Amino acid sequence: MTTLTLVRHGETDWNLNRLIQGSTDIPLNDTGRGQARATGLRLREELAAESPLVVASSDLSRAHETARIIAAELGAAPPRTYPQLRERGYGDAEGVGVHEFLERWGDWSTAEVPNAEPWADVRARAVAGLRRVTRDARRLTAPAAPSLVIVSHGALIRELIRHATGGAFPAEGEKLANGSTHTFLVERDRLSLLSYAGVIH
Repeated sequence: MTTLTLVRHGETDWNLNRLIQGSTDIPLNDTGRGQARATGLRLREELAAESPLVVASSDLSRAHETARIIAAELGAAPPRTYPQLRERGYGDAEGVGVHEFLERWGDWSTAEVPNAEPWADVRARAVAGLRRVTRDARRLTAPAAPSLVIVSHGALIRELIRHATGGAFPAEGEKLANGSTHTFLVERDRLSLLSYAGVIH
């Protein structure tokens, strides 16, 4: 049994300007770095002190830098990166503003964007990536069970929440804010949601 905390990376300039990032590798801005530090300080208070701590992330720079900052605040080893934890590839929508997206392709949940990664593929990749990270962390800390912190991306975290709750959450209209944390329990191959931090936007 492993408790893991999924963190959405800190803010980037594309987040600030409401541009779709997807697999485009956009760095954190100063606000995002501050969010990462604040998340690390909060996790220092929340995580069980007796459990060995492992930090991992997507290999995109905005997630990896967030994870490095959090690991430093927690006194943990530098994070290992996993390409499976990348954001959804949004194809022709990458770099497009949110309003333009809605005008060109319609509602977010049903939009058919040319060259975008299918949602079913995103979920399968996310679940497989989470299992791999969990397996690697357990091997690293055996026989003790690790506390695992994983920094990833909004759409991928949403798919994992949907997977763990049978589609019940996140609720309609909820956003996962930059720097937000979402807690899961991994038991063998079962993923359960313990808490998530959705905000209405």
